[in-house]
Amino acid sequence: MPAADVLVHSGDISNSGTEAEVLDFINWLSELPFKYKLFVCGNHDCCLWDAEDIEDLPDGIHFLQDRSIKINGVVFSGIGYDHSVDKIDPKADVVITHEPPTMILDYSSGTHWGNIKIRKRVEEIKPRFHLFGHTHESYGLQIIGATRYSNASLLNDKLELVNKPRALLGFPTGIMGRMAIKYVEEKILNNDKHNGK
Repeated sequence: MPAADVLVHSGDISNSGTEAEVLDFINWLSELPFKYKLFVCGNHDCCLWDAEDIEDLPDGIHFLQDRSIKINGVVFSGIGYDHSVDKIDPKADVVITHEPPTMILDYSSGTHWGNIKIRKRVEEIKPRFHLFGHTHESYGLQIIGATRYSNASLLNDKLELVNKPRALLGFPTGIMGRMAIKYVEEKILNNDKHNGK
């Protein structure tokens, strides 16, 4: 993966939503060479849907389930899958959700899967970035106004790895220098996660 200051994972950290899979993900994440690692839960991560926090996470790993963190002056705010948009920090520079906003990089399997409440909240807040996944056929970047919308789905609908993780730059020197945000939507499956594929 390309170098960055912050790694963001926008959900689906597991296949079946088991605690064992979540622990495997956290162990994988802890081995990655990023200073800050942020994640939210996705629709596959059912064991985390109602979690308020995860105890004893390694240093630098943050579960942004309905909460925010400020890193060098940049506010990252995340919500879990199908959670209230009211939990998104109105001062967020970077919004992290699993679901896409309606009609923005949300098309997959013949359907628009976006969430209208997320779209309205992001339009209201106007963050620099909105990072999400969920819709496997809509990997891409779209800029609307001051917000860069980015769908980082790495897998297609057949769960084949077809896209590469994306590095985003976009904060002026006064905030974080050249902060890079690296993010992925699905944990790379099976043994490929450990050999960089």
